[in-house]
Amino acid sequence: QVQLVESGGGLVQAGGSLRLSCVAPGSGFSIIAMGWYRQSPGKERDLVADMPRGGSTNYADSVKGRFTISRDNAKNTFYLQMDSLKPEDTAVYYCNAGVVVPGDAFLYDIWGQGTQVTVSS
Repeated sequence: QVQLVESGGGLVQAGGSLRLSCVAPGSGFSIIAMGWYRQSPGKERDLVADMPRGGSTNYADSVKGRFTISRDNAKNTFYLQMDSLKPEDTAVYYCNAGVVVPGDAFLYDIWGQGTQVTVSS
């Protein structure tokens, strides 16, 4: 089964930076599209940034100019660089990927386990 493994979360002071990673271990598949979402207690899970097919990027208004999504195709890994962090960025961050397997017409929609990001004042 294709899985996504997240890392890089933690505690940081306001104005600091963190870099989240999301890797799909193994081989025999390709990540077609990817994105990062976040969820705070009592709130819905919202899109932070994504990279659809074609390599374009999209960002939530609240993180534009501060967050950057990128990928390393050779390692089946993608990242979220978070700079100038604010307390309102505190949330559990989830990575998401659309994955295809050669010879299989089905597109798998896979979620990571989540990683906590806490930004203190």
